[in-house]
Amino acid sequence: MTDHPTAQRVQADSPTPDPTDGTETSTSLTNGVDTGPSATVGAGTSTSTTVGAPSRTSAAPDPVFTTSAVVASCVGFMLIGALQAFYGPAIPALREEFGLSPSAAGLGLSAHFVGGVAGVLLFDRLYGRTGNRRILAASYLLMAVGSAGFAVAPNWPLALAAALLAGFGFGGIDYGLNQLFAVGFGHRSTAMLNVLNAHFGIGAILGPVLIGVVGAEHYPVVFVVFALANLPLLFCLRGVRDSPPRLPQPSRHATTAGAATPADRALRSVLAVFVTLYVLHVGIEAGVGGWEPTHLETVGHSAGVAATATSVYWLMMTVGRFLAAPIALRFSAQTIITVSCAGMTVCLLLASVPDLAPFAYAGVGLFIAPIFPTGLPWLHRAAPHARRAGAVVIAASMTGGVAAGPALGKVIEWSGVRAVPLLLAAVSAVCLAATLWLTRATRPNPAK
Repeated sequence: MTDHPTAQRVQADSPTPDPTDGTETSTSLTNGVDTGPSATVGAGTSTSTTVGAPSRTSAAPDPVFTTSAVVASCVGFMLIGALQAFYGPAIPALREEFGLSPSAAGLGLSAHFVGGVAGVLLFDRLYGRTGNRRILAASYLLMAVGSAGFAVAPNWPLALAAALLAGFGFGGIDYGLNQLFAVGFGHRSTAMLNVLNAHFGIGAILGPVLIGVVGAEHYPVVFVVFALANLPLLFCLRGVRDSPPRLPQPSRHATTAGAATPADRALRSVLAVFVTLYVLHVGIEAGVGGWEPTHLETVGHSAGVAATATSVYWLMMTVGRFLAAPIALRFSAQTIITVSCAGMTVCLLLASVPDLAPFAYAGVGLFIAPIFPTGLPWLHRAAPHARRAGAVVIAASMTGGVAAGPALGKVIEWSGVRAVPLLLAAVSAVCLAATLWLTRATRPNPAK
């Protein structure tokens, strides 16, 4: 499943060469600033590539994933999508069993996300020091133990502790597989990341359906079955390349005195804007999912139409990622994300028209879909020697999802529910501006 591209000449006006194809490249972070060489997980080759000059490729790299490991990874993402979606439909039963208020019952999902952020940051510390298989195996086991513990917890504090533990495993899988897919498939990494994250959407759609079929009062059975479903994936980890990545060497222009160089400042700026893009677009994703039903009912649609339209929104997000996979093989990440942010902004503006709102929200799901998975390979190309960049933006995206609900709720208290699409459109416009800035800042220098 791993791509082995042949040596080729990179034109001066082409996108930045993809460092995930198994080559080590010297690329430009921003005009006039050299970011130094890069290295990737998905390859075992080393080449010296200059923009505008042919590359020299040595031995073919070992693949990061076998076919069976790719399939198992997609199943793993379905599981983490389902786990995240289990908590909401289980709230009525949790309130009855533990005597909780609505806000207290909602702490289950909050604990899950807190664990997820901690898991991303923890496993990032281990990434490159511990074998990939061990990291992923520990993550699956933590999800399994945490989910089983949530099912059998005798009181709410222990249930929250179990949700936190499951969240640790969730974060490890989310970070670990996104990181490996981002660098493990050469020029196909963006396409494969969209396929991987589309399976998260499948799990998020099926999770509430499963709770609905068995009944919320039987949520412990669902969580136990989920825990058991993680275990067979451990046997598929043999198909994951275990060797840690070769970390990039410091830039030849880096100083040893600790002073900030222009390259350091440019890198920090790029990372800050990437974090902003991820926090805001995930905030829009969560904001639409949380407030779409209320907005549609407020502007005159029935509760049934509102619920159906919200389901369609999540479905279109999943469909959008599958559709983005072949598109990513022909167009750059910059182009895809720019079009996505522009389309998302237009659809949110159209959602302020009551008759168009259900269809416009479906369009938002379609356009927002590729942003998260498509941005990760772009980030790796823009900041190849910033090893922790992927962990920072993934953790930031989770934070955006947690903060979106309360933050948007406070603004809505002031502006009213009818303003929801306009508020989100303003945030989407900021995402578009961030994308345009990143496109300019990460454009490669012409060959000299």
